[in-house]
Amino acid sequence: MKNDRQQAIMELITASPIHTQSELAAALQRMGFRVTQATVSRDIRQMRLVKVAAAEGGSRYALPGSQSGNINERMIRMLRDSTLEVAHAGNMVVVKTLSGAANSACEALDSMNWPEVLGSIAGDNTLFMVAGDEQLAAVVADRILQLTEQGGKKETP
Repeated sequence: MKNDRQQAIMELITASPIHTQSELAAALQRMGFRVTQATVSRDIRQMRLVKVAAAEGGSRYALPGSQSGNINERMIRMLRDSTLEVAHAGNMVVVKTLSGAANSACEALDSMNWPEVLGSIAGDNTLFMVAGDEQLAAVVADRILQLTEQGGKKETP
């Protein structure tokens, strides 16, 4: 439940400007989550969300390390163009890339600061990510697949 809610928070704050905790709580409630302001506050703290300047003035919530609240589009394009395969086994996620692209792909994924990811390491054409457990690894793999539009290339041994 918590992971689903935090995934929804990430989607909400990247899709549209969320300025306050009460706006975030209301948006989550519209999505069917039963949340209180205290729950939202705890999620914000655990996800290490930051306030950034909003284009329309004021501030809004964003993922930490993101460029003005948006993941650098060039990094996402590189990740999308270089990803060949995404798989998960146990609490590990494996991403196969074009030769020489794994470090850049790993940097792009690390910059997203997903709370489920404990750490990552990259070689030449493969990167490994360690999630908190097997279920979280599946969540991370699915996010990567969605991000890279590799929907049909998921493998789970």
